[in-house]
Amino acid sequence: MQFIEDLDKETYDNFVLNHPTKSHFMQSYAWGEVNKYKNFIPHYVGIKENNKLIATALIIKKRLPLGYSYFYIPRGYVMDFDNLDVLNFITKEIKKYALKNKAIFIKIDPDLKLHDLDEEGNIIENNHNNQPLIDNLISLGYKHKGFNKNFENSQPRYTFRLDLTSSLENIRKGMHSTTRKILNRNNPYNLKINIGNEKDIKKFFDLMKITSNRDNFVNSQYEYYYHFYNTLNKYKMTDLMFIEVSGKDIINKTKEMINESNKELLTVKNEGKKQDLLLKIKKLENNLTEYETYNNIYPDKVIISSVITVKYGDKVWTVHGGNHDIYRSLDANYLLYYEILVKAKNEGYKIIDFFGTTGNPTLDNKIYGIHLFKKRFGGEYIEFIGEFDLVTNKPMYLIFTKLIPFYRKIMKRIINIKNKQTK
Repeated sequence: MQFIEDLDKETYDNFVLNHPTKSHFMQSYAWGEVNKYKNFIPHYVGIKENNKLIATALIIKKRLPLGYSYFYIPRGYVMDFDNLDVLNFITKEIKKYALKNKAIFIKIDPDLKLHDLDEEGNIIENNHNNQPLIDNLISLGYKHKGFNKNFENSQPRYTFRLDLTSSLENIRKGMHSTTRKILNRNNPYNLKINIGNEKDIKKFFDLMKITSNRDNFVNSQYEYYYHFYNTLNKYKMTDLMFIEVSGKDIINKTKEMINESNKELLTVKNEGKKQDLLLKIKKLENNLTEYETYNNIYPDKVIISSVITVKYGDKVWTVHGGNHDIYRSLDANYLLYYEILVKAKNEGYKIIDFFGTTGNPTLDNKIYGIHLFKKRFGGEYIEFIGEFDLVTNKPMYLIFTKLIPFYRKIMKRIINIKNKQTK
């Protein structure tokens, strides 16, 4: 076997795209270019046997002070992990390559399923269990970072993936009743799904600011989203999709629906149906009051839901997405995700990955609402094997991963105390 340090784009992507089990956009050639924005340096390496490529890895190198660095191989390696000879060889060669680049450790987080879960997150007792792979990695020197439940590590350890190879009818049957009910309304407000371009990134960024403030997560800068979209769009690997509404149109449609319901009420004799109509009218009237308030604040068109997808291999990922605080009763996010699903299926993709959820689906979890939304589309609840560090310089690894973060934490507390004392 031979270690190859610098694979060209065509050779590299051709292998990753056609790998039977491991194609992931975070191991694509383009993902290396996306990460240049964060000052990562991409390296495209591989293993050949008998002049045939049998494994690859996108390494993104992050410079550290004093000339040191670390390697991150997101969702990699791309290889048959059951082949222990290849796993052993690539581990040794990556360590040598890391030392050559003064990398103090190599981080990997393969998107390999740990075991099968039911929709509630309970382990299904069957023959699928990847604990032996974890044990093999540990025996090769990898340090397992544990079975975290939320977004503590570089990438989510849980996600939902929906199989698109079945018929659309069967896919809808597998969805939660809440989702089916929303879709069966047939979009009464005629919300239009738009496919945007780089000119719409600013609107997307503004929506992400609203979402991050509401859901308490750190939002990326506008420049990142611009770079992310344009880099991937160059390779036809992304769509920016959004729903934009006019408050006046929503108000007029709601008034029309109220009038139609009132007319229907005059002809209904069944008492049960009459009560249902009265409840519907009351709800529409409450919505109308809300919509008029929103229209006063946002008299022009406003984006209420938006997603940037990534397309690679046989999968589509809903990577970045946000929803406005207003017009929530329109359920625009359900309509948008369903349209993304249909578009992906029509384009021949086999899987849609909703890109991250919690492994602790309890009501008191801050991200339970996000989990519940994704779960309602009926995909498989997946738990990955986790994150691993392969340490090449133990003293510097301790300094950069333990002592410096601890120092920063202490200094932050001191600064906060001083700020409170000066108020």
